[in-house]
Amino acid sequence: MQRSKLLKPLGMLLLAAVMLANLAPFLWQLNTSLKPDREINTLPPIFPSEATWAHFGNALSSSFMRFVGNSAVVACSVTFVCLLIGSMAAYGIARKPIKGKGLILGLFLSASMFPQIAVLSPIYVLIKEAGLYNTHLGLVFAYMLFCLPLSVWLLQGFFRELPKELEEAAAVDGCGTARMYGQIILPLIMPGLVTAGLLVFIASWNEFLFALSLTNNIHAQTIPVGIALFPQAYYVPWGDISAASVVVTLPLILIVVLFEQKLTKGLVGGAVKG
Repeated sequence: MQRSKLLKPLGMLLLAAVMLANLAPFLWQLNTSLKPDREINTLPPIFPSEATWAHFGNALSSSFMRFVGNSAVVACSVTFVCLLIGSMAAYGIARKPIKGKGLILGLFLSASMFPQIAVLSPIYVLIKEAGLYNTHLGLVFAYMLFCLPLSVWLLQGFFRELPKELEEAAAVDGCGTARMYGQIILPLIMPGLVTAGLLVFIASWNEFLFALSLTNNIHAQTIPVGIALFPQAYYVPWGDISAASVVVTLPLILIVVLFEQKLTKGLVGGAVKG
């Protein structure tokens, strides 16, 4: 009894330390974004003596909002396509009598874990030859190389655990394959779809290497590239960079908060079923 009473506060202390470690970078960026330029490189004060919103005004300029729009288009497109194609591929792998399923899934997983730098050159050549350089479509194709295998790997576990009796009953009632898949199967794996969608969206939103290599103008460049362009020849605007980082992180936090329950179910379900 004494031991359990001692372990509980220790566990809460450990949890608080982990939360602080994860929140610290974001809180530091927020703190820096509110400091006047004269205080950014000086300690103390740790906190701004007088908060300023000028950095957020600079970060929300029309040019930077163009980067935000580009990232939104690319990330949403990649998420939609990966869930559409990935769910169908995962359903086929989980339900059809395919030989070597383990090998296929292993290849999917290894593709999503492959170093980006190792495939950058061939992807650059393919995108360039296809006339997709400096386009959103080129980025979507490049991002799908890693996001689609991850979607298939996550979703096949959820499909595999669905009872086949549901499909058999639907078939007896005259439900076609497409209708059964769209109206019965997909709603049942909604936590898995939300989990895969969030992971793909966040990966696409934050991706830097492909976005830097496959674009060179503001009409196609995404947020990470836009933030990297903030530094000037003899001056690094840390306040503006911090404000921009806070602005682009808030949508991700909001999305995770809104879908917290389904995300938790999906992560737990994927861990058990995968």
